[in-house]
Amino acid sequence: MSGDPLDSLKVLRHHQQQQYCTNRPAYRQGRKLTAVKVYTVNNESQHIYIYGVPKINLRKELKNLCLKYGEILNLSLVVNVETEIFTECFHVKYKTIHSSRIAKRLLDTRSFYGGILHVCYAPERETLEETKSKLLQRKRDVLNRISKLYLKESIRN
Repeated sequence: MSGDPLDSLKVLRHHQQQQYCTNRPAYRQGRKLTAVKVYTVNNESQHIYIYGVPKINLRKELKNLCLKYGEILNLSLVVNVETEIFTECFHVKYKTIHSSRIAKRLLDTRSFYGGILHVCYAPERETLEETKSKLLQRKRDVLNRISKLYLKESIRN
């Protein structure tokens, strides 16, 4: 057990699974029900928590599953966190936020060895440097998109 205080925490509000939206107009409803949640750049993170992993020593299998979506820097068990009976929670740190976005989208509500996974971002795990880097990268991405938009507009005119 490490001395990290984040290894033993209660389930935070942004880690709880949302109810599915059932009152969406038919033209807005996709093929499957989803929860409506908006993420800002500050909410997204390289760090994700994966809840609902059955307690049958599936660390290697989970790592292989997560590697499909990008390079993993760390995969560890989160101890003393509120989980469903006979399940565990894992902390996964991806090399890039893009990888964690893909993993979150594709792993959330996925069946895994008889359990249903719940994946959420864990921005509280970020260091100050990681947060600063994330915000600077977002700024570069936005400026890049704006410059491409202006380039398209100047070509049309």
